Amino acid sequence: MSKHLYRMPAEWEKQKSTIVAWPHNKNDWPKKFFSIPCLFAEIISKISKYQKVNILIQRKRSIVEVSDLLNKFNSNKKNINYIVCKTNRSWTRDSVPTIIKYQNKKKFFCNWKFNAWAKYKNFKQDEKICQNIKKHINYEIIKPVFKKKRIVLEGGSIDVNGDGFLLTSKECLLSKVQQRNPGLSRSDYEFIFNKYLGIKKVIWLNKGIVGDDTHGHIDDIARFVSKNRIFLAYENKKKDQNFKNLNENYNLLKKFNFKNFKFKITKIPMPKPIFIDKIRVPATYLNFYIANKIVLLPIFDDPNDKIVINIFRREFKNRKIIPINCRNLIWGFGAIHCITQQEPE
Repeated sequence: MSKHLYRMPAEWEKQKSTIVAWPHNKNDWPKKFFSIPCLFAEIISKISKYQKVNILIQRKRSIVEVSDLLNKFNSNKKNINYIVCKTNRSWTRDSVPTIIKYQNKKKFFCNWKFNAWAKYKNFKQDEKICQNIKKHINYEIIKPVFKKKRIVLEGGSIDVNGDGFLLTSKECLLSKVQQRNPGLSRSDYEFIFNKYLGIKKVIWLNKGIVGDDTHGHIDDIARFVSKNRIFLAYENKKKDQNFKNLNENYNLLKKFNFKNFKFKITKIPMPKPIFIDKIRVPATYLNFYIANKIVLLPIFDDPNDKIVINIFRREFKNRKIIPINCRNLIWGFGAIHCITQQEPE
């Protein structure tokens, strides 16, 4: 790894803080927004017991209201920091820059271009988050470019093990649907990931799950949980719409071999399909967030909840597994990983 100047740390490495944007866009959760601030408060409060949380708020006067709600969930006030920073949405995994390390010491904001998943038109505030939070979280900014063009990328489209491997999907990065970077090839992305994130090998899975409006984000289907183990979403029911794609991903991962190195794979069952207003939402247990001493795990009032909690307890022996009911949160087409972004120590 010494030849790589930059490295993106794995999520389980020590964190300095978590960055969350307080929810305000009611269009992201039609008819259910009333329940969302409490969910965010619950998640923030759980994290605040173990590390600092930087909360992006629309205006200074919101602090009192947000603070009152956090108090109801027994948050650790000492670990809560407010940053006035306008946002369009609360999906900080994608809109907040990736924080990378140079020669494993100095930290930088790796500020990918953000265009709202090549789907929505209102993203100008989200695109400015990096420059607006720099006054408070002061790292130099790197803007990744390739052939003189800035690279569009979201944090939810990649996952790393901190040791040279990266997971992503062809559906998200190489498809012509919601195309982020027209003209970029597989090898172009591999060059970019090598240069800016210290990646020596990219693992390309095929497609994401039904209902995912990002068109194939990896953090719904496959996640590193250690340097050599991957948790993979799997559907056992052959008639389910997700069966074919998830089975294909499993076979791709099973065949993966890099210089005689193979990853251990743990299949994570899918919850039963959830429909809200007749729309299937992307409910999955893979959208979890690893913080310093805890793992926040989305659950869905599903029979598989208990099975998955036990799988996580076996893998994360040194972290407390905290289940969070995400049946309403997922109506925004994202869960816990989507609303968090870690700042490494």
